[in-house]
Amino acid sequence: IEAADRGVKVRLLVDDMDARGKNYKFAALAAHPNIEVRMFNPFGSRTGALQFAFEAMGSFSRINRRMHNKTWIADNRIAIVGGRNLGDEYFGADAEVNFVDLDFAMIGPVVRDASASFDRYWNSEVVYPIALLSPETVNPESLQQLRGKLALAIEEAKKGKYAEALRRDDSIARLVGGDWPMSWTGTYRFIADDPSKATLDPDRKNSHVLAAILPLLRDAQQDMTIISPYFVPGKSGTTSLAEAATAGKGIRILTNSLAANDVAMVYGAYVEYREKLLESGVQLWELKPLPGSKTTYSMFGSGGSSLHTKGLSVDSATLVVGSYNLDARSTELNTEQVVMVGSPELARKFMGIFDQQASGDRSWKVTLSDGHTSWT
Repeated sequence: IEAADRGVKVRLLVDDMDARGKNYKFAALAAHPNIEVRMFNPFGSRTGALQFAFEAMGSFSRINRRMHNKTWIADNRIAIVGGRNLGDEYFGADAEVNFVDLDFAMIGPVVRDASASFDRYWNSEVVYPIALLSPETVNPESLQQLRGKLALAIEEAKKGKYAEALRRDDSIARLVGGDWPMSWTGTYRFIADDPSKATLDPDRKNSHVLAAILPLLRDAQQDMTIISPYFVPGKSGTTSLAEAATAGKGIRILTNSLAANDVAMVYGAYVEYREKLLESGVQLWELKPLPGSKTTYSMFGSGGSSLHTKGLSVDSATLVVGSYNLDARSTELNTEQVVMVGSPELARKFMGIFDQQASGDRSWKVTLSDGHTSWT
């Protein structure tokens, strides 16, 4: 709103699965003359749990197709792309539940690629303006009411522990002051699924991201380092990883433990392939809930802190970061995007992040002995 007030043209493209519950806020934003809001694959009903349930049951095959991409672009000059959603828990700001995440901040020609992809999604047939979906809520009164609520929320947030931690953090101060250490490379690819993937029958052939990653993994000569919060490699993926490990390549994988996973069903699917991976020599770690977090359990998984980073490095030279999990949902159902860069410097930094997250105070090492799985 502050950007729009000073004349900046703001476009918000939001996946509607979680956004529907905040419909009035997005509609209020769209009342600003400088803000446009559009929803990806939206629900027809905009309010009410019962209406949500009926529509989800009646149109499940459509509603189950989501936009998982995450992109921020400013002035077509700088872009942030990665796995991070917009919410307190994705920035370490929640009192109880937080996610470990990773992004690229990028300048240069790659930003034009990100912008072109955004425009393809913005103008796709599965995207609808909120003003069309909820016209009665897009009005100046709603915007004014939202301004008032935000003003109170901001004043309250300034008094919190998170704001205090930001004020004390030297790295944040340097960042705000313009101290941005950059790594330069001319070897890069911005890869995004076509938005029409949401209208096609589920098929791994529709994943542009997978099509780019598979040759990278297949041609690896020495090592692979993978971080994926939802890791369900499937039969063919498991076979490929196992063959690579058997051939002497160093394969390291970090994923969520059951205690840290926010979707228990995904962990159950991963367990099916774990033993074969371990037998072949693949090294596995599972993240613990972060120290100090409150962890609760349900049929859906943990209510504590969780891994959300999605990235992989190959041969300590190529790094891929983005929204793509190594699982069937990312491959067949969601639209996804990644950035692939040839940069030994960035690959080493990523491997350092892996080492930090896989250390004994943050993760369990998973091993197999006499057919028994152990966590140490």
